[in-house]
Amino acid sequence: MGMEEDELSTFRERWKQELKKNTKTSCKDKERYFGHPSKDSSSLHQSASFWEKQSNASEQSQPTPKDQPQYVSIAEGLLDGRSSPLLDRIEQERTRRKRAPWSEALNTDAPPKKGNKCQKLLEQFLQDLNEMNDIPFFDVELPYELALKIFHFLGRTDLGRCAQVSKSWKVLAEDEVLWHRLCLKEGYHNGASISDSPCWKSTLRDCRNTENVVKSNWKNRVGSIRHLQYELGKVLCDVSSFAGLVIAGYTSGDVRLWDTLHWDKAYLHPTHSIRDETSAPYVSHVRVNKTVATAAYENGCVDVWSTETGLEPIHQYQHLQRVHALDLSPDSPALASASGPNVRVDSPDEQSYWRSQYLVQLPKPVDGVLVVPGRRDVPLVTVWAGESVYLLDSRWNEEEEPRVLHSVYGHPVTCVDVSPSRAALGIKSCGWGMNDGGNKIQVYSLETSQCELTVGNSAGDFTCVNLRDSHPHLLVCGNKDRRVRVFDLRTGSSVVSLYAHHMGVTTVQADDWKIVSGGGEGLVSVWEMRIGAKLWEMHNRHPVRHIRFNTSTLVTANVPDEKNPRGACITDDDLTAHRRYRGLICHYDFSMDSSTPDHVLPICRSNYTESSGYNYNIGLSMPYDILKSP
Repeated sequence: MGMEEDELSTFRERWKQELKKNTKTSCKDKERYFGHPSKDSSSLHQSASFWEKQSNASEQSQPTPKDQPQYVSIAEGLLDGRSSPLLDRIEQERTRRKRAPWSEALNTDAPPKKGNKCQKLLEQFLQDLNEMNDIPFFDVELPYELALKIFHFLGRTDLGRCAQVSKSWKVLAEDEVLWHRLCLKEGYHNGASISDSPCWKSTLRDCRNTENVVKSNWKNRVGSIRHLQYELGKVLCDVSSFAGLVIAGYTSGDVRLWDTLHWDKAYLHPTHSIRDETSAPYVSHVRVNKTVATAAYENGCVDVWSTETGLEPIHQYQHLQRVHALDLSPDSPALASASGPNVRVDSPDEQSYWRSQYLVQLPKPVDGVLVVPGRRDVPLVTVWAGESVYLLDSRWNEEEEPRVLHSVYGHPVTCVDVSPSRAALGIKSCGWGMNDGGNKIQVYSLETSQCELTVGNSAGDFTCVNLRDSHPHLLVCGNKDRRVRVFDLRTGSSVVSLYAHHMGVTTVQADDWKIVSGGGEGLVSVWEMRIGAKLWEMHNRHPVRHIRFNTSTLVTANVPDEKNPRGACITDDDLTAHRRYRGLICHYDFSMDSSTPDHVLPICRSNYTESSGYNYNIGLSMPYDILKSP
């Protein structure tokens, strides 16, 4: 240790000698260049450096050598073991700012003016504000706005750590602008302004706690379940749901709408009931969005209702044949229907009058239609028929051929789903196509009409694909080979493959962590995507034809294939007979905790102290043995 200190002292001495030698050389060069000796260079040995001025207050009046480079004084201070002069400079600058107004007042010989006192108070007030708004960042101070801009790049964890540094950093880290931005970034309260909440940090914390509770309820199947039944409708034909609204059509021709947010029930009046037609046609398809509900019937009639104004139809039109496909835009009141080879698209104009936008006749009968999500001046519709997929809009006319998105002879399209910018097609390979790896899913760009990606390699037909409701970079699909597959659209690789349903997958939906699938055997399964494990399942009699979930709710529908089951006698006089043939709609709410007392019905709450016989909350609210006679 002593040898190292001696070497360090020797090194410092040698460095001092070199610095003095370099200083003398620079002085001689200056004298040689200007032609006369410099005063400052001749008195170099008598003047004090910057470091000496800071350490000895008595030597501050001595002149500082102007020709001595700044790095020389810094190096000398480092060799002597002193700290950086930056802190001393900052302190000197603060002192100079505080003394500047008073020194100017003392040096002024003119008589004071009337406005001097107010001006001094104003300057002092502005100076105090500047000192309050300065945020210390290590050895410098930044304006509050600039420090806030730096904190904009931090997340929740980093802001929490910064709040523990000092009081000024705590005030900055808890600024409402930062937490409002984080709340919107994580998808909570989209469209809210900063003035909508008094404390966005608490709002974000409550939202995350609620999300964790709901996620735990999803995994453990904790919540409430309701069966949406309408026995007068006889057999269930089709179901659709959107944002808390559930619509169902029945073989009796009735259409029923439920609002699961407020649990309001509405019986939509179809056109044939208004005309008092004797034989009511079956409901073939139903669709609903936030503002409009629609239903198509076996006789080719299509009714449109408003979910806000009333129960009477606001628009109605007739096809010549049975309606084979129906779809409603999720973002706008745009309706597309297909009957045979004809496709019709209707939407309201600027005065809210419904009009037919265009009517297209295709070479083959239509298998399905989908309205592309997103708000557009004129709806964009995807139609598939046989092995061809078309894109239709208002620019089409009868003299031109429809815009073809995909067409391969002998390779029919089995399922289609669309997002605002892409379309996913399930392609069945036949004959020579089976040598190329089997059935596949092709993803097309709607802007360029070019195939971007081809995924899948299965011997079974793809029965369903979900692109619209899935995660932005994921595609989930179901197959007749009993498997549910998830693909990454960025790489084209398979994320997970699950053996799900022994009678084939009929419908599927996924988000960033879970998958919900339905099968032909009537089984609804919930899967954890990361570990590929089944969390829970529910079984009903008929195939699952509809699944839609959001953060806290799940709607499933088991729709019978046979609308007139053999041996069934379903009449209005016998409402309870053959209920198993009617189909079932289930609504799960995972935001409710079934263990809380409020969730248990009042009649099922018991105040008995005995534990035996009352483990299932079965008991009267007021047991008879504690009733008092009058």
